[in-house]
Amino acid sequence: MGLIGVIKADNLSDIVIIGTIIAAVAYFAVILSSRRIDATERSRVWGFLPLFVTSVAFWSLYQQQFTVLTVYSDERLDRNIFGFEMPVSWVQSINPIFIIILSGVFAAIWTRLGSRQPSTPVKFALGAIIMGSAFLLFLPFAGGGANSTPLIAIVGILFVFTVAELLISPVGLSVTTKLAPKVFHTQMVALFFLSIALGTAISGWLVQFYDPKNEVPYFSILGAIAIVVGLGLLFAVKPVLRLMKGVS
Repeated sequence: MGLIGVIKADNLSDIVIIGTIIAAVAYFAVILSSRRIDATERSRVWGFLPLFVTSVAFWSLYQQQFTVLTVYSDERLDRNIFGFEMPVSWVQSINPIFIIILSGVFAAIWTRLGSRQPSTPVKFALGAIIMGSAFLLFLPFAGGGANSTPLIAIVGILFVFTVAELLISPVGLSVTTKLAPKVFHTQMVALFFLSIALGTAISGWLVQFYDPKNEVPYFSILGAIAIVVGLGLLFAVKPVLRLMKGVS
């Protein structure tokens, strides 16, 4: 399809979005309509659906660190460190460093809290809210000139990115395997990764609306949407947990 011109660089994100939505709907339909799962397993799949939607919303913002943030870092970020100008590509190393540092911290926190830790829907909701808040943190620096954003500000924003990710990414994989029907373990894990694929494709599609000269609406609207999604899940925690039938 690429060779005959159906798939091109300018429509790739659209095609991936459509294809991923079709695949996800098909997976949900096949699993939910299967006679090989019982009522409890079917209920748990329904409980996974709001987590799927929240995951899509999260990744559609998070993955923009590889697109919008790269442009932002090139045009706005003061990358001068004691006379040395840090390459733009180095900005992409900040998040992995935080992941390495904070993964153990989060694991220790969840282990220490044990049964007192927040439920998975609460973690997902907080992840989306924190991710949306990270976008709002760009607002004080939006619309500035070259070198107008201090490096410490981007480091702080990416720290918030990482906290949000650690509330959704490893937690999402774990809960997916717990919610999966016995005969559809692989397909449920595939659904979680489809949420990442869909969110990533949407993040690529959203880039077309980013204008370095008018950044406030972009960061405000996307940040607010993610926060609203997170708040919606937070208010629906009890019914979602009822659907999850003992999985928390």
